[in-house]
Amino acid sequence: MAKKRSGGGLTTTQQAAKFLGVSVLSGAVLAGLALPAFGAFGLAAKGSVEGFDEIPSNLKTPPLSQRTTILDNQGGEIAKVYSRDRTVVPLKDISPYMQKALVAIEDARFYEHGAIDLKGVLRALNKNAQSGGVSEGASTLTQQYVKNVFIEEAGDDPDKVAQATQQTIGRKVKELKYAIQVEQELGKKRILNNYLNITFFGEQAYGVEAASQRYFSKHAKDLTLDESALLAGIVQSPTRYDPVNNRQEATKRRNTVLQRMAELHDITPAEAAAAKKKPIKLKITRPKNGCITAVNGAGFFCDYVREVFLRDKTFGKTKEERAKRWNQGGMTVRTTLDPQAQKSVQAGVKSHVYASDPVATAVTLVEPGTGKIRGMGQSRPYGFGKNETQINLSVDRNMGGGAGYLPGSTFKPFTAAAALENGMDNSQSYPSPNRMPYPTVSDCQGRSYSSNASVPNESPDEVGPYKMPEALKKSINTYFVSLEADTGLCNVTKMVNKLGMTKRAGGTEWGLGASYTLGVNEASPLNMSAAYAAFASRGKYCTPTALESVTDSNGKQLAVPQSTCTQAMSPKTADTINTMLKGVVDDGTGKAAGLTDGRDSAGKTGTTDNRYSAWYVGYTPNMAGAVWLGDPQHQVQMQGGITFGGKTYGKVYGADGPAPIWRDAVSGALVGKPADKFTTVPIASGKDGKDSKSDDGGGNAADAPDADGKGGKGHGGKPGGKHH
Repeated sequence: MAKKRSGGGLTTTQQAAKFLGVSVLSGAVLAGLALPAFGAFGLAAKGSVEGFDEIPSNLKTPPLSQRTTILDNQGGEIAKVYSRDRTVVPLKDISPYMQKALVAIEDARFYEHGAIDLKGVLRALNKNAQSGGVSEGASTLTQQYVKNVFIEEAGDDPDKVAQATQQTIGRKVKELKYAIQVEQELGKKRILNNYLNITFFGEQAYGVEAASQRYFSKHAKDLTLDESALLAGIVQSPTRYDPVNNRQEATKRRNTVLQRMAELHDITPAEAAAAKKKPIKLKITRPKNGCITAVNGAGFFCDYVREVFLRDKTFGKTKEERAKRWNQGGMTVRTTLDPQAQKSVQAGVKSHVYASDPVATAVTLVEPGTGKIRGMGQSRPYGFGKNETQINLSVDRNMGGGAGYLPGSTFKPFTAAAALENGMDNSQSYPSPNRMPYPTVSDCQGRSYSSNASVPNESPDEVGPYKMPEALKKSINTYFVSLEADTGLCNVTKMVNKLGMTKRAGGTEWGLGASYTLGVNEASPLNMSAAYAAFASRGKYCTPTALESVTDSNGKQLAVPQSTCTQAMSPKTADTINTMLKGVVDDGTGKAAGLTDGRDSAGKTGTTDNRYSAWYVGYTPNMAGAVWLGDPQHQVQMQGGITFGGKTYGKVYGADGPAPIWRDAVSGALVGKPADKFTTVPIASGKDGKDSKSDDGGGNAADAPDADGKGGKGHGGKPGGKHH
């Protein structure tokens, strides 16, 4: 095979010889003497390595993995995430003491030899021959840099890391080949700079800047002589010379570095002696990695941002590409999170539900008209300890959440919107008895769903006839199953789909039947808040979005996924819903959610089967939010005397826990924001044309025998058992 040539017409074999400082009679001689001369000492490498000239000559250097900083929409830091804590800095931003110390202790002849230090090789070979293996290396800084590149390229794959660090002749030969290339292409200063940025300094710190911050809480350019010597000494064995856990060994090693610097005339003997007398003074900055360190309870939002990045093809065609890009880091990710709204969400959560309570709550705020997520929090903190979790209770399973929760009567406005869109008037009246058989309904494929079960209203005195506004105020079950039957289940499901919910939160298909309108399919707080935001924006639904911008390590702006907005319903339909749901807050089951600053707000309560969950989903013209309260494991029933947030409740309705949480979260989020008004329309008044008093019962599917899908054929759809 013809030998590849580069640089002055020399073959790579001749280049190797030149760097080694020996004459070459043949490739075989070089293989026996210098690569790394194992054959000359009885350690033949026959069959164990590729031919030197057959190794590819281009070292593929991956971008160094660095920290990614996640910011809120005001530029405040939420968290830093990284697979390796590293901040790349130029040589001018690294203390000259650090540069000299590293060279002195790791490769004193760095500026004198080529890629290979022949004297070091021969010394090492002597010991290797005596031991019968590779007991000592003779790696120059250039070779060490190449090995670090192999390790960096291996990432977190343990098999690849093992291959990159194994003590074999084959790896050494490749290391040599690439070291020659690096010496030719980069030169000494760039090699030193790259080495100082790539190497591991212990305590999770990669590169000298991260190490300087970790041990001394200062920049690498500000390192003193004794500090530089300490860090340079760590490189050989980050565990043995760890100054945090083994100060005595670290001190000895530091002093060895100082002595070597004096011997090489990098510093004077007096400077070395003075530095040796100094005790090690650390100013530790503990590593803060990952969403668990996020401020203002934004750990789950931070995790959601990561999920968006890993799943959206904007950041790479395959999941492997996206994961690699995320792990490489070095990005600045500016998000939609509003720090004011986030603080308000957490304050609202903490004042009503404790982390140790038997039930949990989750809150998500979305901006109408943009889909921007402004707040996301929950009572169970992000973590691994008692009463902590890594499950984001606000989102669907595929984005780091669970199977979702039955939304109950908060689903009824979707049926009302579908009815209005299909020509009905809000004055539509139904007899709405206290209990009635479920009507037969059909889906978009023409399949019929019937049941022998009946649906009740919450209270015995809830007896019609009712019109739509009053039925929403009192949350009348029998009204809405009748309205759904006349509107058509197909039209109702189409409306729900237009509002961003095409499947259950757990990813399974809808369970269909006459009880669909009663909220018997699991949903997530994020999707419910985004759906209600469409009412606030006069019918325009926008997909939820968490990213404003992403900048890579070179300052280049990357494309980010954009919210997609569509007109899910006419402005007139939305205005009618807004007017009716405003009535729910003014004089209905949502009174406890009323804002005290005179702002318009609208919303709907919801309570589900056997009181495993309670909801309030509401909005103002410029903020929508959903609050869920319940047991994520679907085991604790909120009745019979349950205590959370320091208060005991008999039966929990959406008006009890969720509505006050929503009020507190949204009121704080909107301080200083415009107090816009809804566009209202005339609506039918009262029961039989008269306003009627509303209770706070929050009519729901809780007592409907079939509301959880366990009853008659084709009814409701089984919600999937326990919710996680």
